[in-house]
Amino acid sequence: MGGRCEVARNLYAMAILVPDYDDALDFYVKKLGFVLREDVTLSEDKRWVVIAPDMNCATNLLLAKARGSRQEAAVGDQFGGRVGLFLNTDNFDREYQKMQAAGVNFEEEPRDEDYGKVAVWRDPFGNRWDLLELKPHKLR
Repeated sequence: MGGRCEVARNLYAMAILVPDYDDALDFYVKKLGFVLREDVTLSEDKRWVVIAPDMNCATNLLLAKARGSRQEAAVGDQFGGRVGLFLNTDNFDREYQKMQAAGVNFEEEPRDEDYGKVAVWRDPFGNRWDLLELKPHKLR
């Protein structure tokens, strides 16, 4: 009782629906500089594609190609119009300028909030993201 946890747990990945694996890789890996961790062919039309913002991240994105009308309709709206993905950086201004130069669509100018500096952006598939630099006391 009250001792250390015997099982280490973490959120390995979350799936994000995309219309096409290669288009998603072009954006996230080539434009944003995410790293490709895995790209394994599972069947003729299904792959296991895992990316992360950098090699030190514990949490990954699993790119899932939308199948069928329900999933295809959900591409870009998986969070009901809300921001559902949060890309944290240790240098907001550097990352913001790099993303703007890569043609990323920001919905607003950067703003300061109680928790840190933030700006909302969309990927080419319609998913809304926050680029943010959390204040140190908010990282816990």
